[in-house]
Amino acid sequence: MDHRAWERVPIDAQSVEAPLSRSAVFLVMTAGGGHADLAGIREALGAVGDLVKNVGFRDLGGRLSCVVGIGSALWDRLSPARRPAELHPFASVQGPVHAAPSTPGDLLFHLRAEREDMTFELERQLLDVIGDAAQVADETTGFRYFDARDLLGFVDGTANPTGAELPDAALITADADPEFAGGSYVVVQRYVHDMAAWAALSTEEQEAVMGRTKVDNIELDDDDAPRKSHKTLATIEDGAGGELAILRDNMPFGRPGAGEFGTYFIGYSGRLWVIEQMIERMFVGVPPGAYDRLLDFSTAITGSTFFVPTAGMLEDLAEPPADPAAATADVPDQPPAKASSSLGIGSLRDRS
Repeated sequence: MDHRAWERVPIDAQSVEAPLSRSAVFLVMTAGGGHADLAGIREALGAVGDLVKNVGFRDLGGRLSCVVGIGSALWDRLSPARRPAELHPFASVQGPVHAAPSTPGDLLFHLRAEREDMTFELERQLLDVIGDAAQVADETTGFRYFDARDLLGFVDGTANPTGAELPDAALITADADPEFAGGSYVVVQRYVHDMAAWAALSTEEQEAVMGRTKVDNIELDDDDAPRKSHKTLATIEDGAGGELAILRDNMPFGRPGAGEFGTYFIGYSGRLWVIEQMIERMFVGVPPGAYDRLLDFSTAITGSTFFVPTAGMLEDLAEPPADPAAATADVPDQPPAKASSSLGIGSLRDRS
């Protein structure tokens, strides 16, 4: 027997901090409205950890992981007595030219691995467990493109936090929301690119749009430029001028035969308002009207927000609440709300 078979599966479910992978599946689902549907979803949530281990054990070097996110409306049905402080549906943003739409999403499964067959198999088994309790709203398969570049030719994810910076960026702190500390908020958007229009730009024009050089990924200074770059508009600072980072795990996707080329944006943060402000700056512009020129070539097709519970919280959600009425309650979606602006540092470990 290979000695690696005695090792433990290295990445558990709900590992927001799992490393960037070669393959990913982004699966967004909408929940059925019945009591049986809710029971089926609870069963699936309880099975995620075992499914990751069962598939991941086939190749520990495959680094299989799964992160489950839960949308606002479904959260209220699963746990009507308590909810994360900032959780609300994705609020659409209408800019002077481009819009960020809000699209349905109750469940997010973010599957990552070094092997596409492992993400495929885990998705297959997840869907078997869920059955008719939820329907697929969006299914996108991502891949690593050369040296972590997007299909526009630029390196993506350069500003991601590492080491000790990661929990502060990605996880909710005990100071901000003690009951949900260690969890995270995640926003997903699927963008499709107009590759012909982008290719018509010179390299220098593309670099001015992105705010980085194309070949060697050096950051460009656009402080005095009349129109800010994507890099600048997507940077959010605190009151002291420090950058409030998020954890991005973007992936290219596409079907050349169908003329489809895109980037799947996925951002984790302990402060949902940071991602929301980032998107608003891109679509509305700073100052208003000076929107992100990248949007002239990249169109947002989807937009959904989820809360990522810790592994322990996920196990709790798999069990119906003690009150039978609460366990089967069907709660309508809530209107978009303003996010709070609480700050702090999170923990990588489950505190539930």
